[in-house]
Amino acid sequence: MTSLFPSFRYGGDYNPDQWDPSIWDDDVRLMQGASVTTATVGVFSWARLEPQPGQYDFAWLETVLDKLHAGGVRVILATATASPPAWMAKLHPETLPVDEHGTRLGFGSRQQYSPSSATYLEYALKLVRELATRFGKHPALEAWHTNNEYGCHISASYDDESVEAFRAWLEKRYGAVDELNRAWGTGFWSQRYFSFDEVDAPRQAPSFRNPTQLLDWRRFSSDAMLALHRAERAILDEITPGVPVTTNFMGFFANADYWTWAPYMDIISDDEYPDPADPVSHIHAAATRDLMRSLGGGKPWLLMEQSPSAVNWRDRNAAKAPGQHRAHSFQSVARGADGILHFQWRQSASGAEKFHAAMVPHGGENTRVHREVQALGREFAELSAGNVLGAAVPASVAIVFDWESWWALGQEATPTRVDYEQTVLEWYAALLRRGVTIDFAPAGADLSAYRAVIVPAQQVMSTGEADALAAYAENGGCLVVGYQSAVLDRDLHVHLGGYLGGAGSALQAALGVAIEEFAPLQAEVTTWLSGALAGSAGVWQEHVVVADAQTVATFDDGHAAGGAAVTRRATAAGGAAWYVATQPDETLFDALIRRVLRDAGVAAAFAHPEPGVETAVRGGTRFVINHTGEPRSVVAAGRDVELEPFGVAMFPAEGAE
Repeated sequence: MTSLFPSFRYGGDYNPDQWDPSIWDDDVRLMQGASVTTATVGVFSWARLEPQPGQYDFAWLETVLDKLHAGGVRVILATATASPPAWMAKLHPETLPVDEHGTRLGFGSRQQYSPSSATYLEYALKLVRELATRFGKHPALEAWHTNNEYGCHISASYDDESVEAFRAWLEKRYGAVDELNRAWGTGFWSQRYFSFDEVDAPRQAPSFRNPTQLLDWRRFSSDAMLALHRAERAILDEITPGVPVTTNFMGFFANADYWTWAPYMDIISDDEYPDPADPVSHIHAAATRDLMRSLGGGKPWLLMEQSPSAVNWRDRNAAKAPGQHRAHSFQSVARGADGILHFQWRQSASGAEKFHAAMVPHGGENTRVHREVQALGREFAELSAGNVLGAAVPASVAIVFDWESWWALGQEATPTRVDYEQTVLEWYAALLRRGVTIDFAPAGADLSAYRAVIVPAQQVMSTGEADALAAYAENGGCLVVGYQSAVLDRDLHVHLGGYLGGAGSALQAALGVAIEEFAPLQAEVTTWLSGALAGSAGVWQEHVVVADAQTVATFDDGHAAGGAAVTRRATAAGGAAWYVATQPDETLFDALIRRVLRDAGVAAAFAHPEPGVETAVRGGTRFVINHTGEPRSVVAAGRDVELEPFGVAMFPAEGAE
């Protein structure tokens, strides 16, 4: 595996149009002093680039790019389409988005456009074409960055144009309105349609809305945003073939199915802002890094945005402790990033993000933050000479992550509200504490390369997907299935007859169990398990009918008292199929994961759980990172490691997982 870049990229969003040109030369000087390789330019510059419709002002941008090039700084050039100018809102108010309540949102923030607006797209593509024509051969250009954080504020609009686009999307998907009626189950509550033009967006309604209509609206909205990126990309590919194109994802972002987006990125990019005051924020951050690597099929990715210290959008915005930003940055590198960029280079003096930290703070270069920025830049410059750049991150365990199950579990009128993201992260955390690196995988992926596969709460699952999981276990893999999995098909119709894919399914046979009844727990209520695995759990119980499996743990109390809580079935090919009918607490998770890893033949880097410390191997280097403010002594892969607060250790790995 190779890198898209000749060295680790280091830098951030550069917004010179916020500043007087007299400061631009000083910016380049400071970038050189901080070993900056890369600046992302023009993300929010549309109004400056096109002050009036069809009137373009590129001279200032060319000056900036010339200065950066002369200073040895490469440029990721943004298409600037994330925030249309005021003149568009005035001339074309129909481009402004409409919320679910029918209110048209106004100008004065950002992302003030409907994803389905043909007028917005027309202007956006004209700008992209002009930019690509003018700067496509500029020597500073390294990559293109379309738009910015698609869907961050507006992921769906309920205007008339969007409704028409939704109808066209449905007609393409279903072909005939009778097929839509079948998929949506419109025989319930007299919801049958006789033509596509009767269908509306799922607006506010007297009671529960049609579940499959809601799911299709989420699918459509994700596709509508992706269509904008693809339209910009088509022009960039036409005019600047060979120049990489990306856009910045937002980690576990609910409103866009990134599995469908990933094929249209030359490199996966991400924005991530762990809360410095949250002692477990590194878990979410680590999972996000692994998700980005997985979206790219294991290829290196780019951290497009992070903050060197405090952000400005939480209720309380903690500053990063000395060394904490370095730990966050090396966490990304260890998990596959070939570049560490920031928002932003110079901290704004005005506007809505003026209190968001930057590489050059309000206090200037003689500050703690900028000194750390300089030191980190030097480290990445030195790291470029090693074997880490462009290297893969080995993983022998996969977690299946499914956006449509996320969407379905978040709907109303479900057995109980299950936080899908949190459920997945608790499984992930148990592996992280043992130093086991994982890949995320989409539903239906080929999982044969993994020794263990975990499927938490994948409520939406086709028969084919369920059959593939069963085959994985029967062929010798270690499969772990959590509650609320394979309950519904891709149209959100129930798999009748014991769930888990329905009566007589291959998944039921592989697990050796069926589900008779759900018995979710009330909020804050725990249940106790006894048996070979004993401890506390929460969120969920259900009545498990054991046909051909060993009961590993039993519910001691609650509605399902006396019934199986955790089961295991050994398969003929030497595999194992586990079913977990509840959400274990941390201690029970650690015990369960120990058993699963033993089944799978996966060696954990930590012999016992190490909260707050993580490890991963990349390019023959083992990274061990302390995310706590206290010194830690750990044994990682048999080696004694002493870590300072927020310390990072790197040493040759004696073997991958």
